[in-house]
Amino acid sequence: MAEGSRRSRRVRRSGTLESPLSATWVPRERERAVLVGVGHAIDESQLDELAALAESAGAEAVDRVVQARADPDPATFVGRGKIEEIHRRVHSSSATLVILDDELSPGQLRTLEERLGVKVIDRTALILDIFALHARSREGKAQVELAQLNYLLPRLRGWGEAMSRLGGGIGTRFGGGETKLEVDRQHIRRRIAKLRRDLKDLSRTREVKRSRRERSGLPQIAIAGYTNAGKSTLMNALTRADVLVADQLFATLDPTVRRITLPDGRAATISDTVGFVSKLPHDLVEAFRSTLEEVARASLIVHVADASSREMRTQIEAARSVLAEIGAGAIGEVLALNKIDLLSEADREQLALRFPDAVQVSALTGEGLDELVCRVAEAVPHPPVEVTLLVPYGRDELVARLHRDAQVLWSEPTDEGTLLRARVRDQELAAVDGFVVGSGRRVS
Repeated sequence: MAEGSRRSRRVRRSGTLESPLSATWVPRERERAVLVGVGHAIDESQLDELAALAESAGAEAVDRVVQARADPDPATFVGRGKIEEIHRRVHSSSATLVILDDELSPGQLRTLEERLGVKVIDRTALILDIFALHARSREGKAQVELAQLNYLLPRLRGWGEAMSRLGGGIGTRFGGGETKLEVDRQHIRRRIAKLRRDLKDLSRTREVKRSRRERSGLPQIAIAGYTNAGKSTLMNALTRADVLVADQLFATLDPTVRRITLPDGRAATISDTVGFVSKLPHDLVEAFRSTLEEVARASLIVHVADASSREMRTQIEAARSVLAEIGAGAIGEVLALNKIDLLSEADREQLALRFPDAVQVSALTGEGLDELVCRVAEAVPHPPVEVTLLVPYGRDELVARLHRDAQVLWSEPTDEGTLLRARVRDQELAAVDGFVVGSGRRVS
């Protein structure tokens, strides 16, 4: 066994992580982080999501610092006087990490590290780090590494030395595992080019599978929404897909596609994809574009929101913003307000008043799932041509196909065969054209 493999196994058994960007080992203890936010009328509660992200990455948020100002300082992001307060908070809490709730320029990060004497990362680096921890498939790892390298490339000059000195940890884990901090720009550019070629090849494979589903004519339903809203739990409840479920942000990265049967008898595919978050890094959206196309090419989106979150409305808006960015803003949506088992009856009534068109569900207990599936069946586009068919006995495979791929409105046996009324797609009309009784009617 190679030395690298032995080291990898030791890492997994001991629960420690080795940074691919340095030769040192990261201590088993969780990193202690001070969270920093800047914005108009900001308060510490607005850093709750950043704290959850830090938790998902393996850090403990030990203090929070906010500064209310309209525009960040161009040199240090926070005001120069605020740096002294952050410095005191860092050393009084024995923190080893400062996390900013926005994306910073390379110069701002470098200046803050020099002034504070500890590692400084921004929101983008934190999210990329979480994705690196959770990437499992070859495509997922390549997508994460590509986003990380695109983020790192403009930050190499004058910043890499400081990062190397800090010895790894959050913000320095890479999805691919091969890249070292000391590589130069040409090496990174070559690696980026290779990753893009690899992802293009993997995208072709995904496209073949997606084309097969589209040619089958089955409606494609995508489960989307804010991260940790319960999408994977809902997917498991609807399909028994055995998708990974964890109370963490971005626990699921790789899309899962399963087949379901709707209450009206039609079959459909349903997919669970990566969750969204406010200020989702642009590089990440670009790297995961082929994966996100599962949503962009869906017939219907089941938008899952966490009904127990105080920030639910903001999260719904953030998810819809990402959907619009990937070209899925115009697709029909069924809003599912999940985790209602955590709410009181009074809270549920208020929720119904605020979101009258939404379906309240609990993916964990199963409450409301029947109503959700019925609402989905109503919202999924119906085949566009309505015809009456007389299928002779002996052509049972055609009747079975219509029940599977079309929408059969009614059917009854006759002396000549099975008489039925069905809605079919244009591409299927040729297969049944010889059995049409009368003329078809285009369904609006």
